Amino acid sequence: MKNLVLLGGGYGNMRILSRILPEALPDDYQVTLIDRMPYHGLKTEFYALAAGSKSDKEVRVGFPKSERMNVVYGEITDIDLEQQIISVGQTRVDYDELIIGLGCEDKYHNVPGAKAYTYSIQTLQSARKTYHDISELPSNSQVGIVGAGLSGIELASALRESRSDIKIFLYDRGDRILNQFPEKLSNYVKKWFEQHDVTVVPNSDIVKVEPGILYNKETKNEHDLIVWTAGIQPVELVRNLPVDLSRSNRVILNQYHQVPTYPNVYVVGDCADLPHAPSAQLAEEQADQIASVLKTKWEGKPLPEQMPDIKIQGFLGSLGEKKGFAYVMDKTVTGRLASILKSGVLWLYKHHNG
Repeated sequence: MKNLVLLGGGYGNMRILSRILPEALPDDYQVTLIDRMPYHGLKTEFYALAAGSKSDKEVRVGFPKSERMNVVYGEITDIDLEQQIISVGQTRVDYDELIIGLGCEDKYHNVPGAKAYTYSIQTLQSARKTYHDISELPSNSQVGIVGAGLSGIELASALRESRSDIKIFLYDRGDRILNQFPEKLSNYVKKWFEQHDVTVVPNSDIVKVEPGILYNKETKNEHDLIVWTAGIQPVELVRNLPVDLSRSNRVILNQYHQVPTYPNVYVVGDCADLPHAPSAQLAEEQADQIASVLKTKWEGKPLPEQMPDIKIQGFLGSLGEKKGFAYVMDKTVTGRLASILKSGVLWLYKHHNG
């Protein structure tokens, strides 16, 4: 019996499972999913868990159930591409084909003290800890959020609604919020923050972090708690693989999403070097292509000479419970409609996977 092994139960591998189970998987194959958690975490919603606006149960769904799938729980300690063995503690799992979807972790840009003295929302465990410690802050405490990308914006807005009694500072490296998108979008988010007493600090350059202190260039800023949302990178296990990596430490793949030197190994999601910024949507679009490649190979058919380009429709963001912002098909959408769009997409995802 051959073994298709999937590392990580994130958006990419969840999509692949939905595309191959049960009918598309050859009779002589089984699937093994390896993850440290017994369920799929909705990473796009971890900010809400950390802010206290959603419960733990609302940000996860179960893995699919199939007689043809085994699930191994635990921390992956080694990936041996030569011997085709995955180590999970003392457990060894052999594979014939491998899909690496282990996601990302915070990137601290070599800022001294950033990793040691800031909180994270990159995993369920870290988001839970962030929520726990934020919830115990007394009134008038100051929370600093480093990084005004999508995660930072959503965390700041959700935190404002769940904790109206604390002060929130959002440090933005750019001169305006979401400066790579239309100014209309930036202005809408900026106005929401102004109306809800969230202080945005533009043109920030965090050079050092000490316990309770952010150094923005030469300025010393004291906070009771600091959350880091200023960039991501592939997990260390993937960064240390004996494969070619891009400047951002993502795995360089061929057009079929295979590692060129190990064509039975695929990489999906945040660890893959792709011409788009990492996102759940990108992982799912890439996963569709990987599933198509697998099914074509299993059927003994030749792969296409050219894989189609992956197209991303845009993004959706929340500003608290009732407002939102979106950039979809080169169009800016703000307000209640954007919030409804995001809620609808999330409901559909949970409906199809839960």
